[in-house]
Amino acid sequence: MERNYLLLTPGPLSTSETVRKAMLQDWCTWDKDYNEGIVTPLRHDLLGIAGLDESEYTTVLLQGSGTYCVEATIGATVRPQDKLLILANGAYGKRMAQIADYYHINYVMVSLSETELVTGEVAREALEANPDVTHLSMVHSETTTGLLNRIEEVSEVIRGRGITFIVDAMSSFAGVPIDVKGLGIDFLVSSANKCIQGVPGFGFIIAKKDKMLATKGNARSLSLDIYAQWETMEKGHGKWRFTSPTHVVRAFYQAMQELKAEGGIAARHRRYAENHRVLVDGMRELGFQTLLSDDKQGCIITSFYYPEADFDFTDFYNRLKAKGFVIYPGKISDADTFRIGNIGDIYPDDIRRLLQAIREVRS
Repeated sequence: MERNYLLLTPGPLSTSETVRKAMLQDWCTWDKDYNEGIVTPLRHDLLGIAGLDESEYTTVLLQGSGTYCVEATIGATVRPQDKLLILANGAYGKRMAQIADYYHINYVMVSLSETELVTGEVAREALEANPDVTHLSMVHSETTTGLLNRIEEVSEVIRGRGITFIVDAMSSFAGVPIDVKGLGIDFLVSSANKCIQGVPGFGFIIAKKDKMLATKGNARSLSLDIYAQWETMEKGHGKWRFTSPTHVVRAFYQAMQELKAEGGIAARHRRYAENHRVLVDGMRELGFQTLLSDDKQGCIITSFYYPEADFDFTDFYNRLKAKGFVIYPGKISDADTFRIGNIGDIYPDDIRRLLQAIREVRS
């Protein structure tokens, strides 16, 4: 099965041929081979690659996009008597506030500029102004720009305060090392179609077991009740409450085996970091400037300024697509940019081919 093009995006992203082939078999949602042979090992493997002990942590899978899981987590963890602090510097942090609005959650949001990092100092100032905060949520890899926010610094600030720490690690988990236990992360949310290199269809939540148990009865939604979903998976040995995306789950199982074969998260991070390095070096040689300084930039996705005022992104996009590469438009509000993803089943040589294609398109 040949690819139509390489997806140089933050997800969905390019998958391996073996991951795509894994979807050719049908599965029964009630069958033991599926629930005990695929779903249950997946849940164990998610903890394994994160270096977490099943006596302290657990996982739950949930149908839908990553935002479904973020909404489900916020909706089940933040009770009416609680107060949520959202640290936002892009579209996905602000989406947490949209969720809080829909759920009528008591919250305060610190809204930074799209090129300003969420740091420990930002968290400290916000908590000084809001000492009654019980929950803090933030995005780790903010793909609006490519910022990699300082979850380590924020962790230090909230340590010992009894604050529940919710991290949207949608585009960073399995692509960037995260010490979930050491950082005191209570709920980490990610998706099948990101750095584990599966396909879209479900997301997952890694949670401290005691924190998951505490969500019982809190959800404002039937379908997004993470406690009910978790309890069913626990008692049913991998059974989902409602119809699961079986083909997507099987593809994710294959992607997980490929992640482990590559050498785990550390090895994948090295490949992504090299993709990013080759891309940035090459684009700068071609006259493009990065939106972010190197000290703020993560390796997941990279934003570039338009090279000139009359730059036609649509034409640039279409001509690159004709050569087998799909990139992303910009999402920042106060600058003309476009984005190129460094994740998925792509390698430094693929980035070099992209750079050659850009050179030809620009000549």
